[in-house]
Amino acid sequence: PPPPSPNPPLHQNLAINAARAIGCQVVNVGAGDLIEGRPILILGLIWQIIKLQLTSNISLKDCPELVLLLEEGEELEDLLKLSPEDILLRWFNYHLKNSGSARRVRNFGSDLVDSECYSILLNQITKCGLVGAGDDAAKAAKVIENANAMGVESFIQPKDIVKGNKKLNLGFCAQIFNTNSGLVISEEELADFDFAGLDLDDAGDTREERIFRMWINSLNIEGLYINDLFGDLTDGVAILKIMDKVEPGIVSWRKVNMSPKNKFKRVENCNYAVTLAKQMKFSMVNIGGLDICDKNKKLILGIIWQLMRRHTINILTNLTPGDKLVTDNEIIQWANDKVKGAGKPSSIRNFNDSSISSGQFLLDLCGAVESRAVDPNIVTNGATPEAKLNNARYAISVARKIGACVFLTPEDIVEVKSKMVLMFVASLWNASLSMA
Repeated sequence: PPPPSPNPPLHQNLAINAARAIGCQVVNVGAGDLIEGRPILILGLIWQIIKLQLTSNISLKDCPELVLLLEEGEELEDLLKLSPEDILLRWFNYHLKNSGSARRVRNFGSDLVDSECYSILLNQITKCGLVGAGDDAAKAAKVIENANAMGVESFIQPKDIVKGNKKLNLGFCAQIFNTNSGLVISEEELADFDFAGLDLDDAGDTREERIFRMWINSLNIEGLYINDLFGDLTDGVAILKIMDKVEPGIVSWRKVNMSPKNKFKRVENCNYAVTLAKQMKFSMVNIGGLDICDKNKKLILGIIWQLMRRHTINILTNLTPGDKLVTDNEIIQWANDKVKGAGKPSSIRNFNDSSISSGQFLLDLCGAVESRAVDPNIVTNGATPEAKLNNARYAISVARKIGACVFLTPEDIVEVKSKMVLMFVASLWNASLSMA
């Protein structure tokens, strides 16, 4: 192969792969696009990052007062299925309804151009008074002034509201919510809701769920964005779309109920997903469609892990000689040979090897793939928990710089989560082959 470029786009790769890892859908954006400064692609990526930051706390875990937005007949789990944008619209309309207004907001564009709904919202939250009559630009300016007075550091301009700029209006609404949601509920009233059943504070499940959710969203499947891994898969349609992305053509869509109206149809879809998983030779012992429909977390995580693994292995297989799926042992052999070839003494026996926890082998492997990506002055000896964590953080950063799309957390490395370590090493192999 030709020698590597003297100026590899390390920082651009890091930015793109880090964006994928936090849930951005990066479509047709490469390091070259960032280097060349292509405005449309860059602005689209920046907006996604801003939106994720602004809406990151719009959840039941961070704001349990959202239970006030439940509609008749809904359960807490129904709120988990909603996207932050949908929750913001509900929140907006909750305040409009409580004000006695007949107005309702259906979107972040045309419904806000006259600023009347904004005026009512802010008055409900802070009793700042309504903006009154005037042209739309003047009313919009007054709304922004009232928002600033309550502590909202907004970046929206009056013209953006008048023109119905959906992105900036969404951002403005999120800023208002984050500053003061205006949702008030007593602890006694909150006690009536079963938050314990939602496992909102289960760190293990939350970490794995988040990783798999980010991976799915990185696939850029048309019409699919996962907000709640367990809730969004219950109808079977989403998991079938993921399967078809991993193994193109495996799903016969005429067999799928695309808009299942009842549980029977949802279970039928989920049963079909289980059938296809078995066809893909996945481990599916004692798993049925009902488990997916009923949100059995352990079983769903197991299925998605196998899909994530197969997706990465498929890519790797397509880049290496032969037509047989690459095995775990072959991945380990590649990693050890790569590190040895770079003159490093470290090696691993398997993906459960306790030595992985120090992070040094993974950094040696990163350095073997691209020596200029690793600064030896940053690498620690890995002798303490803090040193291990620092190495793990650095290994993830370096892998993304090289071009590997990795989704694990530093804790996964320190705790030697074999599944995630496997994906890390396999992704590095993919990246090295793409660089060749």
